[in-house]
Amino acid sequence: MARIAVIGAGAGALAAAARLAVAGHRVAVYERTETYGGALRRRERDGFAFDTGPGLLPLPAVYRDLFVKTGREPLEECVELVQADPSSHHVFADGTRVSLPNASRAGVISALEEALGADAARRWGDFLVRAREAWDRARRPLLEEPLWPNWEVLAGREPYPAVPHRRLLRTRKAATLAEVGDWELRDPRLRALLESHALAFGLDPRTAPASAAVLPYMEHAFGTWYVRGGLRELARAVYERCLARRVEFRFDAEVTAVLEKDGRAAGVELADGTAVEADLVVAGVDPGALERMSGTRLRGEGEVPARRDGASRTTVLLALRGGRPEGTPHRTVVHTRDREAELDALSGAGLPAEPTVTVLRPDDPALVPDAGHEAVTVTAVTPAGTARVEEYAERMVTAAARAVPDLRDRLLWHEVRTPRDVARETGAEGGAVPSPALAAADGRFLHASNSTRLPGLFTVGGWSHPGGGLPHAGMSGALVAGLVVEGPDFRGSR
Repeated sequence: MARIAVIGAGAGALAAAARLAVAGHRVAVYERTETYGGALRRRERDGFAFDTGPGLLPLPAVYRDLFVKTGREPLEECVELVQADPSSHHVFADGTRVSLPNASRAGVISALEEALGADAARRWGDFLVRAREAWDRARRPLLEEPLWPNWEVLAGREPYPAVPHRRLLRTRKAATLAEVGDWELRDPRLRALLESHALAFGLDPRTAPASAAVLPYMEHAFGTWYVRGGLRELARAVYERCLARRVEFRFDAEVTAVLEKDGRAAGVELADGTAVEADLVVAGVDPGALERMSGTRLRGEGEVPARRDGASRTTVLLALRGGRPEGTPHRTVVHTRDREAELDALSGAGLPAEPTVTVLRPDDPALVPDAGHEAVTVTAVTPAGTARVEEYAERMVTAAARAVPDLRDRLLWHEVRTPRDVARETGAEGGAVPSPALAAADGRFLHASNSTRLPGLFTVGGWSHPGGGLPHAGMSGALVAGLVVEGPDFRGSR
């Protein structure tokens, strides 16, 4: 039985802690803030409650597996999962609207045919077939296995297939997601639909590899779910599972250094000077913070470099008078009318005049004081480190009004959450939000492996393999537990 110190209490760290405790290890979690959950936070005011991080759960199978492997009670006995149907509603730049059913390829094609026409629906259907091929090729090495030592194979191989070009009597292979949209989808509305999945993680489709096609495929294939009471309830359930498995927690306990002895990780040092001995250390922090804690570069020549880039998010919490109308979609994406300006903003060209926004309107009595009110969140991508967003938040509300009739007339109050708030809660520099790992593009969109050059030190969470997003964070916990329990030859569950 090893003593294991876990740095941070984000989703990936909690998943690793629960699995390691079940394997018989003594696990203690040290969290710099006052609570667990990382980005999975809740804001409560005047009887309203809002998720301030992710608002929907893709791939719930990851957390079902966590609960099966760590106790008797399945996930559904610990939280109430509700399938979001439609999965999303889209308002395009030209005013066209379409609702896409949850986890139904045929239903999505039918909805697109009715809204955009038969040709557009056929092209999206053909695209999903190719996206599935990319998913089948990349799924195991990108999501279910520790990062291969010969990771260059993933870096150089584009899993998204080449497409026949009828006029030229040859095939051509898209290198970026934008090329997929331009060459294969052609309709600007389909392109906006495709690119919105990358934009949600701050990825510029003009540079993101074509393999990012797996992001919309995952949503269409496996569905999107809501946790009754908000996604904070998922964090609570995982935290309570950790407690049931005798994981110890220390909050307001900032780790400032990873201790080393005889060339191995040997524990952690806290901000108050306390030294905590441990046989293994699992770090759920961003790579810059971890290298400062360890006092050394954790990646060597020829290894995947630790990613430090990433956009952040601005979120506006809206308390509205008047109940949620019957049949309102849970999630609406309002697409920008100035794509180039929005994408240029990701590289620091200034905040766009009209951003793409995601509007969440949960049908959940637990989030409102009574049936005569509605709690709405509006989120947009923002460059990491952005400080002043008041004017940008106003633009976001204006965009959201295209999806919420009479929004400003119904508004009781609103709060703006900035990248600084994200940074304070997650510890990530500039409030950056990590993206999922993607193949190809010379490895620029891979994340560093869960093991490090310092024996006994492992990384978990969105900044390590397989990257950001709730499912990926949960998978990173499973991978770290496998590496600790089975050793470096662990190759994922079969």
